[in-house]
Amino acid sequence: MEQILVMGVQGLPIIHTGDNIAAMICERATLQDGDILCIASTIYSKAKGYTKTLASITPSERAQRLANLNGEDPRFVQAVLDASKDIIMEHPFILSELSFGHIGVRAGVDQSNIEDGMVIFLPPDPMSAARELQEDIRARVNKNIGIIITDTCGRSFRRGQTGHAIGWSGFYAIRDFRGDTDLFGHVLKITEEAVVDEIAGFANFVMGESNNGVPAVIFRNCSTWTGHDNLYFRNDEDITKRVLKNAEK
Repeated sequence: MEQILVMGVQGLPIIHTGDNIAAMICERATLQDGDILCIASTIYSKAKGYTKTLASITPSERAQRLANLNGEDPRFVQAVLDASKDIIMEHPFILSELSFGHIGVRAGVDQSNIEDGMVIFLPPDPMSAARELQEDIRARVNKNIGIIITDTCGRSFRRGQTGHAIGWSGFYAIRDFRGDTDLFGHVLKITEEAVVDEIAGFANFVMGESNNGVPAVIFRNCSTWTGHDNLYFRNDEDITKRVLKNAEK
């Protein structure tokens, strides 16, 4: 296997509504067939205008109640409720399920890396967003690359945040080892590797979480793999979600 190269795309400016991210990246990086390009959801959402001013948001009674419960701005809480398909847990923070299957704290609504008095939302359809970026880049440089749109999330049972994939295109999210054998000839029965999240996590390490200014990362010489895209558990499979929802009752 060749050495995997990981390269942050340098020189990208602050993104504003209407900017073409694909064009901006292609101007600053040389892409090759087979590359995987990770893009922070923040810059995609800013380019597409998935933002709001807090002043434009009128909180509902539920938002007021949850804001008082958790010590948060009720306008911000209303933004979280608006972005959520379902509320799994209300306290000590809001844990939300989004329409595309992702479960995250406060529905991924964020007030960092954006101007004061504004909130930024996750893309409403990250899979379509990833395909759109992949096609735009292919049209510009005639290269077939993979795309991952990332978001920073906490994890149950562990402290700290890591990068997660919320949208991807050009490869399978899960590398499926079931039916393969290990070094001792044992047949693997349950091993499914979430490659898309492993790559997103390393991309997040390169991007940084404060003022690094590197919202796009290229991975080169990754091997190919077979698998599937069933990254999110179905409701009947998700034990943690079921336990949390029952605890809220």
